[in-house]
Amino acid sequence: MTRVRQGRPADEPALAGLQAHLHEPSSELLSHGLRTGDVLVSVADGTPVGYVVPVGGDGVHVAELVVHPDHRREGRAAELLRRVVDDADETVTLLVAPDNEPALELYRKLGFAVTGRRPGFYDDGDALAMARDPDENSGRDHEDAGEPTQDSGWDDE
Repeated sequence: MTRVRQGRPADEPALAGLQAHLHEPSSELLSHGLRTGDVLVSVADGTPVGYVVPVGGDGVHVAELVVHPDHRREGRAAELLRRVVDDADETVTLLVAPDNEPALELYRKLGFAVTGRRPGFYDDGDALAMARDPDENSGRDHEDAGEPTQDSGWDDE
C-alpha cells in the first residue's frame, strides 16, 4: 500500500496542524494547493503525517515540506520529494536554512545542489537555494547509502 496520495480539502485541518513544525508556513498556500490538487500527503494508518506543496511557474518550487516528528526517519520526506521530482519536467527548486543538516543531507542524496544564498530570507537568518535539473529527475538517490537517516521536517518559502 502506498503511503503517498493526493491531498484533498478534507485534509486541511490535519495538515494545518503539521504547519506548526514549519519555519514559516503559509495557510493560504496550503489551502490553495489542496483546492487545486497540487498537495501530496504522506499517510500512516489513514492519517496525514506529512505533506509537500510543489508550486509551478518557472520550474517547480517546493514551497513546503514537512513530516510530523513522530514519523521522521521513516523515509517519508524522501518519498514525498521523489514524487515531486518524478512528476517534474522542469528544474525543481527549494529553500532551506543553512544549519538544517538533516534536510541538506536528504536533498543532496536526491540530487539537489546549492545554487545560491538568500540573505535574511527567514526572520532568523539566511536561506540556501537548491535545485535539481530535469535530466536528474529520475527519483533515485545519488548515493548508494539507501534511505536518508533523518527527514528534514520543514522546507519552506
